[in-house]
Amino acid sequence: MKAIIIEDEELAAQRLRALINECDPGIEVTAMLESISDSIAWFRQNPQPDLIFLDIHLEDGLSFTIFEEIKIKVPIIFTTAFDEYAIKAFKMKSIDYLLKPILREDLCRSIEKYKEWQGDKGQFVDLNELIQIIAPREDSYRKRFSVAVGDKLRTIEVKDIAYFFSSSNITFAVTFNKRQYSLNQSINNLFCELNPSEFFRINRQYLVCHKAIENIYVYSKSHLKLELNPPVTEMVFVSLDKVPGFKKWLDGK
Repeated sequence: MKAIIIEDEELAAQRLRALINECDPGIEVTAMLESISDSIAWFRQNPQPDLIFLDIHLEDGLSFTIFEEIKIKVPIIFTTAFDEYAIKAFKMKSIDYLLKPILREDLCRSIEKYKEWQGDKGQFVDLNELIQIIAPREDSYRKRFSVAVGDKLRTIEVKDIAYFFSSSNITFAVTFNKRQYSLNQSINNLFCELNPSEFFRINRQYLVCHKAIENIYVYSKSHLKLELNPPVTEMVFVSLDKVPGFKKWLDGK
C-alpha cells in the first residue's frame, strides 16, 4: 500500500511518517510534499497513491486548490486544527480527519477506517461541498491581536499591521507606524487567520500586507524583490514558487 503526505511543517510530516509506520509497516510513504505547487507537479508526474494524508492549510493556501487542477480518485485522511464546529461538519460528511497534534491511536483508527473504505467507494465525499463548509467567511478573519508591552497588555488592529515576519522561531508584527510586537503564533497559523485578499505569504519568513509594498524589483529568472514600508534591513524576496500566485494576488484575483 502506497501513501503520500502533504504537510508544510517538516517536523510534523516526519512525525506522521513515523506514526504511520508504527500503525501499519505495510504502508509505504512514497512522497512528502510541502506545498500546493509541489503537490500539483507531483500528481502530474506520478500515479496516484492508495491513500493521501492531507494538511488543509499549507503555506501557499488551502490545499483544496490542488483539486482544481488534479482529479483525486483515492481516499484522503485530513489533518486539521479546526475547531469543534468544523470537526462536526467533517463527521457529518463521513470524512476521516486527524486533529493536530496527531495521536497514535487516532491515526491507527483512521488507517483501519481507510481499509473499510476500500470496499465502499460510495463513501467518498464531494470536495466542493467540503470547501463550502470550511472556507473562511469574511467576518471570521482576525481583526486584532493582544500583545504584551512590558507588564501590560494592549491590542493592535490588523488594519494597522504592515507585515509579519519570523526570526529565531519568534513571530513579530510590524505596524505602519514602525512599532514591532512579538506574537505567540506561528506564521503558518497567522496565514490561516488573515484575509488572503489583504495579506500574502511571500516566503517562509514574511507575510505582507499589499499596502506595505512600496516597490517591486524584477531580477533574473523571475525573482521578485520587495521594498517594504516600514523598511527592513535585509533583502526580501518572493519565493520563486510563489511568484505566479503573488502576481495574481496583486491583480486582485
